[in-house]
Amino acid sequence: MPIFRIFAYICHMKKTIAFALLAFLLSAIGEGLHAQETARPKRGEGIGRMLKRTGRTSKEHYARFLELNKGKFTKDNGLKMGVDYVLPPLETGNTEPLFGKKLARYEVTSQDLKGACFYLVSGHGGPDPGAIGISNGRQLHEDEYAYDIMLRLARNLLMRGAKVHILIQDAKDGIRDDRFLANSSRETCMGEKIPLNQVERLKQRCDKINQLCKKDKEKYRRAVFIHVDSRGKGEQIDVFFYHCEGSTQGRRLANTLRDTFDRKYGKHQPNRGFSGTVSARNLYVLRNTTPAAVFLELGNIQNKRDLQRLILPDNRQALANWIAEGLVTDYKNSKR
Repeated sequence: MPIFRIFAYICHMKKTIAFALLAFLLSAIGEGLHAQETARPKRGEGIGRMLKRTGRTSKEHYARFLELNKGKFTKDNGLKMGVDYVLPPLETGNTEPLFGKKLARYEVTSQDLKGACFYLVSGHGGPDPGAIGISNGRQLHEDEYAYDIMLRLARNLLMRGAKVHILIQDAKDGIRDDRFLANSSRETCMGEKIPLNQVERLKQRCDKINQLCKKDKEKYRRAVFIHVDSRGKGEQIDVFFYHCEGSTQGRRLANTLRDTFDRKYGKHQPNRGFSGTVSARNLYVLRNTTPAAVFLELGNIQNKRDLQRLILPDNRQALANWIAEGLVTDYKNSKR
C-alpha cells in the first residue's frame, strides 16, 4: 500500500490508535536503517527456512523481514539467489539504564560476539579519583573519563551480541558528550561501596569478576581494565596494553588490540605512526582474575595532546569502537 494511503487512513482513526500505528511505522523504519546483518539464501531455501537458519524463528521476525526487504522478492514472495537480504535484529528493545536516558535503549544488530562474555572495569572510582589533570582551570579525574569510555565499549559489545558485566557503576552518570566531565564519588562496584584502601579496592573488583565467572557458561571470557596514565606534562604517549606474565590468552588479546590500534592510526592519521606497546605487568588485577585479562592505559592525562583523546566525545567513542573491534577479532581468532 503506498505510504500516502497509509497515513490518510491513519488520519481518520482515533488519536490513540493513530499514534500507536505511527510509532510502529517509525520503529520499523528505524530498524531498517540500523539493522546491518545480512544473509544470502541457499539453494531451495524459502524465507522461513533461511530465518530459522539464522536464528530468527518468531512471527515478528518473519513480518519484519518482509518489511525490511520490500522489492527484493519474486512475485510469490520467494527469495532470489545471490541477493543480500537484511535480517531483523535477533532482539529488540534491550535497555541498560547505566548508559543514560538517551542511550539506555539499544538493539542487538549483529551476532559477532555471540558466545563471548566480558567483564569491564574502569579504573579507580568511588573515593579514589585516580590520576588528575588540569585543563582550563578544571580538574579532570581519571575515573570519570575511563568510566565514560567503558560505558561506550559496553554498549558496543552488547549491540554485537555479547554478554557484558559492568563492574564499576554510577547510577546517575550515563554516557556523556561533555568535554569536561563532572567529578563525583558515587561509583560503586556493582552496588557495593568502593573501599579507599587500594588493595581492598582491587580485591573487591577481582572477587566480583571471579564470582561472576563461576556462573557464566561462555567459553570465551575476558576481563578488560581501562585506565588513564599520569606522567610529565611534556610526555605524549600512545595507548599501552598490559597482560599477565604467562597468560597466553591475555598476551594474544593485548597484541590483537595493539595491532587494531596500529591499523586505525595508519588509516586515520597515516603520517603520525603508532608507538603503543604490549608488555607483561605484575599488576594485582591481572594476577587475580580467573578470566584472561588485558589492562589498557589510554593516554597521559597531564599532556595537552593526549587530553584531546580523552575530552573530545568523538575521540572517546573512537577508542571504544577500536577496542570493540579488537575484541571481535580476538574472539574470532579464538575459534580457529
